[in-house]
Amino acid sequence: MCAFSGCKSVTGVFSENELLVIHAGGTGIMRLYTVDNPADSVLLRSKSAAVQEEMLTSPDFSLLVNRMLATVNDPDNEGVGIAAPQVGILRRIIAVQRFDKEGEPFEVYVNPEIVFYSGNKISGIEGCLSVPGMRGRVARAAEITLRYRDSKTFEEREETVSGYTAVIFQHETDHLNGRLYTDIASETESVQ
Repeated sequence: MCAFSGCKSVTGVFSENELLVIHAGGTGIMRLYTVDNPADSVLLRSKSAAVQEEMLTSPDFSLLVNRMLATVNDPDNEGVGIAAPQVGILRRIIAVQRFDKEGEPFEVYVNPEIVFYSGNKISGIEGCLSVPGMRGRVARAAEITLRYRDSKTFEEREETVSGYTAVIFQHETDHLNGRLYTDIASETESVQ
């Protein structure tokens, strides 16, 4: 049971601390965790736990996903992907904008794992909502194979992705393992 009304998990699978974060501030944009804050930085450097199947049917999971999508689509601070740790939840959930699909939709992935990285690399500039005021050059695999659980049915799926969308998947799955793009960037610079 959370410290405030309306925050008890129906399934009991999210911890009390997770529920506090999921429900803090209502239903809109969530607070972004950034490396500028020492406590946030510790969380961002932590490995995320797997999502359990029971979580998918909880209203808490739906609220978390909707709030993550609202956060990454915030006109004041838009991104192309977001991972649950970036909003304070150490669970293996990411949302990725699929530039390789019609309409470039955001899609949610549960327990994503990259099981294949091509040897061919793409070098490009990356930024991160959790690393404000910086960008850096990072070499990423041009093609990956992603294994994940469907966010509605929990069925295991596998997909091969290439190009810019593959880069986004690599960036976001790194967050789930406590790794930031700045750890692997060949160069970084401040931006205003």
